[in-house]
Amino acid sequence: MYLTRFRVNTGRAEARRLLGSPHLMHGAVNTAFPELPPRGGEGPRVLWRTDHGHDTRTTLFIVSPARPDLTHLVEQAGWPTLDTPGWTTFAYGEFLDALTAGDTWGFRLTANPVHNIRMPSDKPGDRTKRAPHITPRHQLRWLLDRQEKAGFEVVQKPSDRRLTEHGDEQELIVRDQLPLQFRRPPAKRSSQDVRITRVTYDGRLKVADPALFRRTLTHGLGKAKAYGCGLMTLAPVE
Repeated sequence: MYLTRFRVNTGRAEARRLLGSPHLMHGAVNTAFPELPPRGGEGPRVLWRTDHGHDTRTTLFIVSPARPDLTHLVEQAGWPTLDTPGWTTFAYGEFLDALTAGDTWGFRLTANPVHNIRMPSDKPGDRTKRAPHITPRHQLRWLLDRQEKAGFEVVQKPSDRRLTEHGDEQELIVRDQLPLQFRRPPAKRSSQDVRITRVTYDGRLKVADPALFRRTLTHGLGKAKAYGCGLMTLAPVE
């Protein structure tokens, strides 16, 4: 497994075009590999995410079973005339193997929190429809409901740091919410556009089940993984 970091040059028009269409970015990421993991397979998949930092930097993260070659992305959305390669790839497998129960990490996750609903106009027997969670409370609950099966526990806040007696218990916030609408060929009408809501979570977690947690980090969490959702990254905490 590999973790790759690529800084996007937002001054280039092609970079802004990629950032504006998860479908185009998905294609650009896939082009970094001569062969992709089988679709629907049980092995790790290619995951990606774009982060927009407070220092105006935009960074593309990729987790993948094979080492990527991002030469084409440097030419499209990087600084192609510089001597540096434009991206950094780290061996990720040793880090994953070293994760143990009880480890505490800061984390960031961009996900597509959804639920299934029935519309008042639906007839008995109609299939439910997938809809995004749109409030922070429901978005937070979406992640908390999945933590056990994902192999981690969100860390509880000390009681003196909670804002209310019956809420705000976890070291977890929703940092961004971004509704996206984009076209996926061969669709030609706006009614056929893909619509997703990307939400970014920042928090602190404790590893509960290392095997399940490794799967979360390499297979992703939630829906819309092809469109920049599902990738969790970790950072040391004090």
